[in-house]
Amino acid sequence: MKKLFLSTILLLALSLTFTSCRDTKKVDSIEDAMNNAGDAIEDAAESASDATEGALEEAGKAMDNAGEAVEDAVEATGDAIEKAGEAVKEKAGH
Repeated sequence: MKKLFLSTILLLALSLTFTSCRDTKKVDSIEDAMNNAGDAIEDAAESASDATEGALEEAGKAMDNAGEAVEDAVEATGDAIEKAGEAVKEKAGH
């Protein structure tokens, strides 16, 4: 009877030990999955931020270039108007 009782206690202790280990592994794997998901979200946010920053810099450069082109066009138009005015004065004066 004593052996049967001790064997039963031993079996219960082993079954509780294995059950506890399995639950711990599940909890650990869930925590790992959540941490990995959090890391992936942070990485994606950083990548999006970097891409947006690069795009904004490029847009700023493009706007600067466009502004310079407009200034050049204004100067060229002014020069053309002056030359046309001088040509008209020469024709009118002769």
